[in-house]
Amino acid sequence: MAKAAKKKPAPAIIVFSRARDIPFNRIRLSESNVRETDVEAGLDELTHDINRREDLVQGLNVRAILDGDGNETGDFETPAGGRRYRSIARLVEAGRFPADGLVPCIVKKADAKTTALDDSLAENTFRLALHPLDQFKAFKRMVDGGMTKAEVASAYFTTERYVDQRLALAKVSRALHEVYATNGMTLAMLEAFTAHPDHARQEQVWEAVRQSHYREPWRIRNMLTETSVAASDKRAHFVGIDAYLAAGGSLLPRYLFDDDEDGWLEDVALLDRLVAEKLKAAADEVAAEGWKWIAVDLELPYGHDHGLRAIAGTFTELTKKDHREREKLRKEQERLETEHADYDELPDEIDQRLGEIEKQLDAFERRPAIYDPAEIAIAGVFVSVDEDGELIVDRGWIRPEDEPGATVEGGSPDMEGDDVAGGAKPDVQHAVITVGGRPVETDEEEETIKPLPERLVAELTAHRTVALADAVAANPHIAMTALLHRLVRDRFKQSTSGSAVRVSVQEVYFREQGIDLKDSPYAKSVAERHAGWKADVPADPDALWDWLDALDDASRMALLAHCVSFAINALYERPNPFSATGITEQGLRARMAEAGRLARVTGLDMAEAGFRPTVVNYLGRVTKPRILEAVHEALGEDKVRLIDHLKKDDMAREAERLLADTGWLPEPLRLLAEEPAVDASDDAQADDVALPEFLVGDDDADAADATGDPSVLGAAE
Repeated sequence: MAKAAKKKPAPAIIVFSRARDIPFNRIRLSESNVRETDVEAGLDELTHDINRREDLVQGLNVRAILDGDGNETGDFETPAGGRRYRSIARLVEAGRFPADGLVPCIVKKADAKTTALDDSLAENTFRLALHPLDQFKAFKRMVDGGMTKAEVASAYFTTERYVDQRLALAKVSRALHEVYATNGMTLAMLEAFTAHPDHARQEQVWEAVRQSHYREPWRIRNMLTETSVAASDKRAHFVGIDAYLAAGGSLLPRYLFDDDEDGWLEDVALLDRLVAEKLKAAADEVAAEGWKWIAVDLELPYGHDHGLRAIAGTFTELTKKDHREREKLRKEQERLETEHADYDELPDEIDQRLGEIEKQLDAFERRPAIYDPAEIAIAGVFVSVDEDGELIVDRGWIRPEDEPGATVEGGSPDMEGDDVAGGAKPDVQHAVITVGGRPVETDEEEETIKPLPERLVAELTAHRTVALADAVAANPHIAMTALLHRLVRDRFKQSTSGSAVRVSVQEVYFREQGIDLKDSPYAKSVAERHAGWKADVPADPDALWDWLDALDDASRMALLAHCVSFAINALYERPNPFSATGITEQGLRARMAEAGRLARVTGLDMAEAGFRPTVVNYLGRVTKPRILEAVHEALGEDKVRLIDHLKKDDMAREAERLLADTGWLPEPLRLLAEEPAVDASDDAQADDVALPEFLVGDDDADAADATGDPSVLGAAE
């Protein structure tokens, strides 16, 4: 007969200790409390919180004190809750709580299996700190519930700025909160996402960086704000935040985790328009002085005054009052600097006052100069903005072709027939004002397709040159072929005029370049590749030889391709018909043909490389018929009808949106079909090979070429 299986004993039922209120003067600290280090730490905050609430959030854990016979004495000790006990003692001392006031307690059972020491250690060991995310959300609920930020800050012994920061963190996308809660990102990274309030944009940036090694907070913040302008930008200082807001601009919330950051301006197009209008207004005022030309540019390029002659003006003598004021300012400056010479950091009011004194003294030195009217008639002015957003007016520059006695191609000496030196000049001279290197255009445009402006072609081919260099660097075989091709031509005495490869690897200088070139994907690719090699290449020539000798073949070829890529020159330049300086028309043909071959063999597609036609780099620089032609080529007549009624600026912006993902490219960036080889030895034959249409000018080409005077374009260079 089978034996019945033994039943497992039922688990013992837990019975919790009972709660009761005990007079505070019948409770004492237990010697079994494990907290012995820094027992006073944080007591001010805890006492304040109990006083503010007029209640305990958590009661004391106590045990009855027994006499020698094991009987309860009526007194109790608290092994768990020492900080709360000490805070209540402070309130008793301050008269905020009676000594015999009742305190809620959990009274440990007399037959408890654990000791007082065990209870104290358990309470401090198994206590889990609040996750920061829960604090962010709690602060937000408290403020939403009616508490002010000042009240929250006071309750939790912190600052209103800290509360503002936590409220900003609470407003980040819930999806990113979940990532942070599971340790998928650091607190610093979550802080970076507060730079932009749009949750969709936050999540888009996170998707872009989550699998990347480049997840630094500054990179996240830059990506979030890449389509806006920092309030510290000189354009914002120049226009003024108030003027920008008055014009309908909007601001992103201030970034609360950087004391030096004041937020971002969202409407970049509006800001740029306001900058252009303010610069143009300043140029108009300067033009009234009678200068021949005014070159206006937010960023004057390096060497903008190269080859120009500066004329010296005279300055009016300071009055006695001015002398006294200047001396007074200098003495005050010297006194303040002496009094604070030992300070590591100047007080704000002193630093501000010294700045004011410096500006006032600088004004004495920068008082307006007086120029000879005869020199004003042949000289020009550069108008720009410095890094602090202050207007710069640099007067008195004469171009070589404007020098008295100089002859311009197709023209006559001096000022096109006016003898300045003799005093014969027109009654009124209208200055040629150029903005960003382009003559100021009128609102009306001829409804004809004109050749592209030379400067625009130069800027577009600068894009192509950098992209082509990047493509060659990525293909060592083609780089080796291009290098060998040039070496063979040199060694066997073949003409290399207009070659697109410079063996000496002199980096190509882009005199004409759009402001977007440095931010293009191919420019960044070239810079990153160069930085990678630079970190490895030894600076010492002997060490460099040994390092190169030890490289494996693949690395040697990759480095060769990288170096050769810097010699690529696919730039358009205005040909010099006299071949004295610059490139000849024949040389330009050869350069473009060779660049085209490199583009074909590398498979360079400028659209795939990352070029997109924008208002800045093309659409805002050409006529309305050109814009409509681009949309027609890419999308057809139906899309043209959507924008053909718009004004020029609106048409350009809408065309940028329509063309964004079509792959359409301006003519200078398209992959040209292979053309017959040019025999450099036969000039007559070379002259028969026509340049592409976009490189051919005529009498109506554009405002820069209409006069036939190349100096009109040069005025802004």
